[in-house]
Formats: sequence, C-alpha cells, structure tokens
Amino acid sequence: MIELSPGKLWGMRRLADAGGRFKMTAVDQRPPIKAPIAAHYGLDEAPYDDVAGFKALLIETLQAESSAMLLDPHYAVPRGLRLLSPQKGLVVTLEDSVFRETGQGRVSQEIDNWSVGKIKRMGADAVKVLAWYRPDAGTAVCAQQRDFTKRIGEACQRFDIPFVFELLVYPLAADAHQTRDYVELKGKKADDVLKSVETFAGADYGVDLFKLESPVNADDVPGVDGEGAAAVQTLFDEMGRLAGRPWVMLSAGAGKEAFRNILTHAFRAGASGYLAGRAIWLEAFSHFPDWGRMRGALETDAAAYMRSLNALTDAEAKPWTLHPAYGAAGARFCPADSSFRNGYGEMV
Repeated sequence: MIELSPGKLWGMRRLADAGGRFKMTAVDQRPPIKAPIAAHYGLDEAPYDDVAGFKALLIETLQAESSAMLLDPHYAVPRGLRLLSPQKGLVVTLEDSVFRETGQGRVSQEIDNWSVGKIKRMGADAVKVLAWYRPDAGTAVCAQQRDFTKRIGEACQRFDIPFVFELLVYPLAADAHQTRDYVELKGKKADDVLKSVETFAGADYGVDLFKLESPVNADDVPGVDGEGAAAVQTLFDEMGRLAGRPWVMLSAGAGKEAFRNILTHAFRAGASGYLAGRAIWLEAFSHFPDWGRMRGALETDAAAYMRSLNALTDAEAKPWTLHPAYGAAGARFCPADSSFRNGYGEMV
C-alpha cells in the first residue's frame, strides 16, 4: 500500500480536477514544434519568438478545459507562466529533448542548469520526466536509464513533489521502423511496453503518476466494441495492473479518433485521465504561421475535442484518489495527527 507524503498528496490534488481526474494538456514539446517552424523558414533553428509564441497561445486557449498544464523551462515557462491561471495545476519538464544514441540504445539526460529543486522552488506542482526505454537494449544503457530515473525519483522525494514519469519505447538499430522523432514507434511490441512499466513500477524509482503509451499501435486500437477489442483490453488491463499506482495516457502524436479509442480502453483498465498534446492541438498548428487561424482552430475545434475527452473522462475514468494502491481509505498521508510536525523535517 502506498502512503503519500503531504507535498506529494497536495501536488497530485493540484493536477486533478475536483473529482480526482486528470485532464492535462502538454505544452512542453520541443522538436515537434521547433522542427516544422524551422522548416517553414528554411532555417536550421526555429526562431525563439515563434516557438514561445505558439506555446503561449496554447496556454491561453486550452487552459480552460485543462485541470493542469505541462510546461517546459525553455519556452513555455518564460513566455507563458504569467498567462496560466493559478487555479490550474503546473507540471514542469526536467528531461532534455536531446538524447544520446549509443548504438546499444538511447540515453536520457536532464536539461542543463535545471533540476528538481529549481522546479520545486519556482512553485510547480509536479516534475515530469520522459525516459526512452527498451528492455532489450544494451545492458549498460538499460542500467543508465534506470539510474537516471531513480536519481530523479529520489530528488522528488527529497523535495516532496510528485514525480510524473513518462515511458516511450523506441527503435533499436535492427528494427525495421526507424525514427528519432517524438512519435509512436510503428510495429512496437506490447511486451516491450509492459515490461518497461513493470520495471519502473518498482518502489526504488519513486514514481507517483505514470504517463503511458498504448501497448498497441494507436491506429490499431479498435473501439471497445470493435473487432479484436477484447484482446486489446487485456493488454491495457495488464498495463494498469503492472503500473500499481495512478496512471494517465499520452497521445504520442495519435489522431483524434485513435486517441479517443485508446482512452476508452485505458479507462476500463483503471486509468485516471490523460496528459496529451498533439492529439489536441496538432491540427491547429498545421496553419502556422497564420496566427489568427491557429487561434481560431484552438478556440473551436481543439477546445471542443477536449470537452469531448473530458466528458469521457468524467464518465469512465477512475479518480486517482481511489486507486487500489492507496487502500480502502484512499490517498492520504500519515500520521494525520499532532505528531506530523515532528517527523516531517526529516523527510525533506
């Protein structure tokens, strides 16, 4: 049974809506936003003002439908923090979008001059980290990725802030489908996804909330009444069991209908919501550099799509506070009496 520290409990509550469900919008993407802007201008690097301006626009137009927003310290925080309502939860990214390919697999790293302590100090409600992971990558690479995650989990415990952990499988050198983009790996194996979740569900990693990809390629996930739905549901059920704590779904560039199908299976498996970006705003971004058209598409189509996801979430997602990992009493911290103040200083 999991008992949360008071800072982690409070942070988790800040990320969810009043019913305990996560409706979170990701604005921390870097290559998926920078690359198309740079290509439009024919430049090697996207102009800062365009990238930051689009992120600010996302915050302005989508926060009303969000319980929390995920911002990066490069663009979204500097340009958009003042726009984010204090009534919304704030998740801040720690991992660098630049990863190292070793030949035996990918190695993640933190953003330079950035840390869990700085994220806590700026007033964020949670730390988010993405780690690329393949259980069949090189032994040394897998060990480095596990050590990377464990170190961040320990820092989150020390600073008493929730650790939101995102996992993505990726292509190894021998795989048919090669990409360095932040998109779903085509032809991925469900076992790789499930084994990764099982690994990082260990208590040593300190994960408070998993942000997980579908164990099946997004375009192959049927509706819950579609052909093959029972087999797909079995995989989602197993992923929820292995996570062993609250979890949400990521979109990884999935289309709108595909992501909705994914959520229906995830919610039946016990997921407590979503933390998604491109499924929500990618169509609007395709109008760059027409800022008026992007704003209009975000305020209409993207917001309407979020409202439909939120209605589904309200109807079918499990409140995170009621996850079985917390026991019959639900999420809480102990001791809930006057002895609390005596021991808490030792925790942080």
